[in-house]
Amino acid sequence: MWRRVTSLSPVMSTSKPTSLDQAASGFKIWRSSFSTETPTMVKDGTTSFKERNPFITFVLGGPGSGKGTQCQKIVETFGFKHLSAGELLRREIESNSEHWSQMLNTIKEGRIVPSEVTVRLIQQEMESSDNNKFLIDGFPRTEENRIAFEQLLGLEPNVVLFFDCPEEEMVKRVLNRNQGRVDDNIDTVKKRLKVFEILNLPVIDYYSKRGKLCKINAVGTEDEIFEKVRPIFSACGMMSHYFAF
Repeated sequence: MWRRVTSLSPVMSTSKPTSLDQAASGFKIWRSSFSTETPTMVKDGTTSFKERNPFITFVLGGPGSGKGTQCQKIVETFGFKHLSAGELLRREIESNSEHWSQMLNTIKEGRIVPSEVTVRLIQQEMESSDNNKFLIDGFPRTEENRIAFEQLLGLEPNVVLFFDCPEEEMVKRVLNRNQGRVDDNIDTVKKRLKVFEILNLPVIDYYSKRGKLCKINAVGTEDEIFEKVRPIFSACGMMSHYFAF
């Protein structure tokens, strides 16, 4: 349903670096708390995270595509750890408002948070988890996100789910979900869909060429859509959570 964008240069151009540079400058204190290298030991001190051979699934889809609901079903059925990139950022802002006020402004202005920040938050959650199966929801949003993840963690996703849904259906779902969000109005939703389309197309195309993309027709009831998702994980050897113990 997403039409191919003939030119990404207005969005991806490096001719206007100031917005990201200014946003990134606000995170120097936070970044300094991280090593420049990926930590080699997990909490038990015996095995590196990469050597744990985690099963990683990226979950992509526009606002209102139903990916959050389907993530819940995947967690319940197959026992994955669900990580939402947006939720991790919001939680970090709330926990340290002094250092993260600039990030909050970045999000409010619709700009992209520097990839390293998002990747490091995801990395922390993965390395501190006892689980070895991860759903990373709403990430990567851009090619920059994707490259940063692969370079910083030295890992690629095993599967990339893309919930493909017609624009009119996504707009209807967002306006009807009544979550009290200030950005849930028709004009803002359409702008968010346009940004998603432009930024995500290169990511979707990349993983499609890598043979990792599973496109889900996200029209139907929650259960009908999940029946399209279930065989993907079953084919990867994932046992139902209910029978795994």
